[in-house]
Amino acid sequence: MTTSETGKSPSDLIDEKIAGLADWRGETLSKLRALVKQALPDVTEEWKWRGVPVWYRDGMICTGETYKKAVKMTFAKGASLDDPSGLFNASLEGNTRRAIDFHEGDTIDEDALKALLRAAAERNADKSR
Repeated sequence: MTTSETGKSPSDLIDEKIAGLADWRGETLSKLRALVKQALPDVTEEWKWRGVPVWYRDGMICTGETYKKAVKMTFAKGASLDDPSGLFNASLEGNTRRAIDFHEGDTIDEDALKALLRAAAERNADKSR
């Protein structure tokens, strides 16, 4: 974990972002972050691109982007992952990334998401691919 020019860690900056989103998006990003940490306890958090939380283990796993009408979880190598629960619902046309857009009121399939996160980490660890 590195610190930013402000002297704050990426985790501190993510905490501030969540607190600054005083609506459903903050709650959703907080929940997604907790699920990432549950699925991958040794995950590393980074702060990229002027305000995007990014989670790494043996490479980038996913990002947590916030937009006006969605919280987007983009998986760096999502196109190479099996998605038996059909979580991916955005960025489906690319050859590399896949994303899940969460909207206000959506229910998160926690078990399926944690399985997808673990699969992404396993994909990163498999250097033969």
